[in-house]
Amino acid sequence: MAATNINRVVMTGNLTADPELRSLPSGSSLCKLRVACNTRRKNGSTGEWEDKPNYFNVTVWGAQGENAARYLAKGRPVAIDGRLEWHEWEAQDGTKRSAVDIIADSVQFLGSREDPSGAGGFAGGGASQGSEVPVDDRDFQPAPVSGAAGDDDIPF
Repeated sequence: MAATNINRVVMTGNLTADPELRSLPSGSSLCKLRVACNTRRKNGSTGEWEDKPNYFNVTVWGAQGENAARYLAKGRPVAIDGRLEWHEWEAQDGTKRSAVDIIADSVQFLGSREDPSGAGGFAGGGASQGSEVPVDDRDFQPAPVSGAAGDDDIPF
């Protein structure tokens, strides 16, 4: 039996530029994002931990791309779930160039529009909540406790 290939990317990071939205002749929407994601490494000479940024190009298609362009801006934290795609082209000077991009299946907005650091308005920072959709907090209220002893109507 042949091994199955897996091409999956899950990451969080911050936008390094405002989203760029384009409409293609086919009518499809295409949004380009640039995301920075830090890697923590120990400096061999100083022994101190340092953050090294990694930069990724992300493509978001369709209505999700339109929403990203409408609601996201430089500095906003995002969570990306997608796949890697390699492409190559010839530069104007005739050299062959290649790049690996992330094609997003989903983009989750972290933080709030008012606070691009991701901490504004949400307990515990941007990653604990993933949306600006209001939560109906009545779902999280404790259930009433019955004061009667011996709940005979419980089937177990």
